Amino acid sequence: MSEIHFQEKFEERHIGPSTDETEAMLETIGLRHLDELIDETVPARIRVTHPLQLPAAQTEVAYLRKMKAVADKNKVFKSYIGQGYYDVILPGVIQRNVFENPGWYTQYTPYQAEIAQGRLQALLNFQTMVIDLTGMEIANASLLDEATAAAEAMFMQYGLRKNKSANTYFVVETVFPQTLDVLRTRALSYGINLQVGNPFEIPDTDTIFGVLVQYPDGDGALSDYKALVEQLHVRDISVCAVADLLSLTLLTPPGEWGADVVVGSTQRFGIPMGFGGPHAAYLATKEAYKRNIPGRIIGVTVDSNGAYALRMALQTREQHIRRDKASSNICTAQALLAIMAGFYAAYHGPKGLRKIAGRIHGLATLADRALQQLGYRQLNASYFDTLRVEVGELSGPLHAEALNNEINLLYRGAVVNISMDETTTYEDVEALIRVFAKLKGKSLNDIDLAALAEDNLSVIPQTLLRTSRYLTHPVFNSFHSEHEMLRYIKSLEARDLSLCHSMIPLGSCTMKLNATTEMVPVTWPEFGGLHPFAPADQTGGYMQIISELNGWLSEITGFAKVSFQPNSGAQGEYAGLMVIRAYHESLGEGHRNVVLIPASAHGTNPASASMAGMQVVVVRCDERGNIDVGDLRAKTEAHAANLAAVMVTYPSTHGVFEEPIVEICDLIHQYGGQVYMDGANMNAQVGLTSPGLIGADVCHLNLHKTFCIPHGGGGPGMGPIGVAEHLVPFLPNHPVVEVSSAQGISAVSAAPWGSASILLISHAYIAMMGSEGLTRATKFAILNANYLKTRLESHYPILYAGVNGRCAHELILDCRAFKTIGIEVGDIAKRLMDYGFHAPTVSFPVAGTLMIEPTESESKAELDRFCDALIAIRGEIAAIEQGQSDRENNLLKGAPHTIAMVCADTWDRPYTRSQAAFPLSFVRDHKFWPSVGRVNDSQGDRMLICACPPVDAYDQVEAY
Repeated sequence: MSEIHFQEKFEERHIGPSTDETEAMLETIGLRHLDELIDETVPARIRVTHPLQLPAAQTEVAYLRKMKAVADKNKVFKSYIGQGYYDVILPGVIQRNVFENPGWYTQYTPYQAEIAQGRLQALLNFQTMVIDLTGMEIANASLLDEATAAAEAMFMQYGLRKNKSANTYFVVETVFPQTLDVLRTRALSYGINLQVGNPFEIPDTDTIFGVLVQYPDGDGALSDYKALVEQLHVRDISVCAVADLLSLTLLTPPGEWGADVVVGSTQRFGIPMGFGGPHAAYLATKEAYKRNIPGRIIGVTVDSNGAYALRMALQTREQHIRRDKASSNICTAQALLAIMAGFYAAYHGPKGLRKIAGRIHGLATLADRALQQLGYRQLNASYFDTLRVEVGELSGPLHAEALNNEINLLYRGAVVNISMDETTTYEDVEALIRVFAKLKGKSLNDIDLAALAEDNLSVIPQTLLRTSRYLTHPVFNSFHSEHEMLRYIKSLEARDLSLCHSMIPLGSCTMKLNATTEMVPVTWPEFGGLHPFAPADQTGGYMQIISELNGWLSEITGFAKVSFQPNSGAQGEYAGLMVIRAYHESLGEGHRNVVLIPASAHGTNPASASMAGMQVVVVRCDERGNIDVGDLRAKTEAHAANLAAVMVTYPSTHGVFEEPIVEICDLIHQYGGQVYMDGANMNAQVGLTSPGLIGADVCHLNLHKTFCIPHGGGGPGMGPIGVAEHLVPFLPNHPVVEVSSAQGISAVSAAPWGSASILLISHAYIAMMGSEGLTRATKFAILNANYLKTRLESHYPILYAGVNGRCAHELILDCRAFKTIGIEVGDIAKRLMDYGFHAPTVSFPVAGTLMIEPTESESKAELDRFCDALIAIRGEIAAIEQGQSDRENNLLKGAPHTIAMVCADTWDRPYTRSQAAFPLSFVRDHKFWPSVGRVNDSQGDRMLICACPPVDAYDQVEAY
């Protein structure tokens, strides 16, 4: 073909192995063609019979050109809607060097602390910021959104209640509607009775275990809750405050008036609205509740040299260890957004944040006085940023005139709400008042706005003014110039290993390429600046993206429709089970509450089932790692009357396409149950098979895995669910924007379409890959895994394989035999750091093993480097086995080795510095240095410190 017709294919950039490399890899595994491998791996009876019906693949240039046109369909008006979403100014130094920087957004969750000290410090900064501003004692390292955080708090309060028969949760009537709806969803599973009303009129009954108030409330009004909280505590009723974090720079923090839990969003800290997300939420509480707090906690400990080091505390791991007894199913957080919020606080500092908050409040007060001069009545006696204005019969004309001026307000009958934000200017207030004046037959000249601005512009009561200091740590008082901020960001980035350095081979986590072109539109203002409750005629661009992505994912999964509301994989699990629950109830079979879950399942599966009010029954796996069909049949029959669903992961968590999967689905359906498929391993399905074809009824998709949304140090994520036709009516709805039918379950996340802005990434990936590219990606994911299997199986036992000896897209190395010489699987994980690699998944799904997933994005050269590292480590283990290396003082036990250790004046180890730091030649050329030695997890768990220690404590951190 003439070169004039040449079009570069995006798939050739996304898929790692070249044509020559592919041939060499196939030769290594003993095959001639890639399709031979697929035929040996994927059962024929579940293979698709025709290509995916998707639009032709677009080039990167063409896609971005098209997206510009799509973006223009969004009308970004000046928003005063508020309700938990506010326009912001994201500092350029944070946007360019964090949000748009693969050194930050391709990091994985910091399970391997020694090569994650940068993001751990950034998250510790976030926790410190939250603790200081809320006046509480402990905080986690972010949750999914404000509504989810409130639901987590409710369940936490429920678990802590002294009167175990109390089952009523009292919620302030002015809470944000999306928060109330998510509370309703979560309460349903546990039989919690939600009572909504005036918190100052709480009935005198012993059935109430907790109260939730909003501060300021959902209409912007401020209340003094101190006396109320004291009265509630006398009755053993705990109090959760949903607080606007920015307002707490001016207002008395909830911790100072007695709140037990404080939750909210950090969206105002420089995070674009993005049509609903992603935004990091926070949860802060008392030290006494540290074992009950959901999500991740970053804590201070020491490394093997006694130096300051950070790690994730025990609570994080316990969410998976506890399984159906877990206090939460939280897995993905919003780590990248939490990191950005922490940097925002560091950049502005306490004085800067107070100035921003003071300016917002001042502009709200100025608008209030101007509106009153025009003859309007403003209903909030005190407020931070939100006015409630009576407009009576002028509501309709006001709406029309505001739209003519590209202004969005929140209309509630005869009252309109106006919320100011960081981007609001004096000129914006002038434009706003001009609109209101016109409706009264007046103009801006009829009031002296400038004179009003000279007055004391505050209506916050003296009793609610903050007097305590906050953000006193040097990290919030040192980096206010852009130069210093840039260097601080880069100094933390340098401590972290990301996909910029090497492959991150974590099984079930699919750390694949996050292509730059996929990321570009996310920061365009047409997508970032849109409020999730903006009028529908202003959201055409997003609606097109969501509609197209819905169709494409439905085609890929074989389902009828997709809901994008769940904003993490665990949320998707929960939402899917709640949809199944609603379906059974619609048939008059609400008693069906038993969920069968294989022993190999992710810890979030049983936790999600428990949260959905289901009874978990564990199904055994056989010696080959497959679901024991006999045990499944026995338990299906035993629980036939109450069977709600089975939860399966496919391919299995053991990395195998289980042959009897269709029979498993048929068996469950025979007894009236539904099949829930965990989509964690969709990377091995796309284009070759599908959940719908296999027989599943619902499946969540980890868009942050298979569909290229980056992990960002542990989030953002998206976990949309696809469902079969009969479940479509029950997909999650939303109280503000209708997104499902009247039968739909109440909301599972705060925003109608979850973290909508990052849907752009998956949309770009599918659009540029097309049907053929997506299918080839799946084939190469399987090829890369089987290439690793072939290269490594003569050095390490491979735990499971399919009937033809092939693995799916991941494989498990069995390291348990090394325990006989004192080598744990964790020692191998730490030694891999010296070779410049992140460890595979450690001890999951089988203790003492490494689960490896290379993804299709890695080249043969990178796969070979990784194999060479593992083979070299096996040689180091052999040296211990043969008595050539000491069992206690050896390369693995000493790992990881920092530059400070290697360059120290003394070296007393029985191996050389070169062996420690440069074990293979490629390491010398591309050395990544772990920033700390092996972290002491147990010491950190014994003495949990989850905020930045005082400066004078850094030198004495050993004392902790």
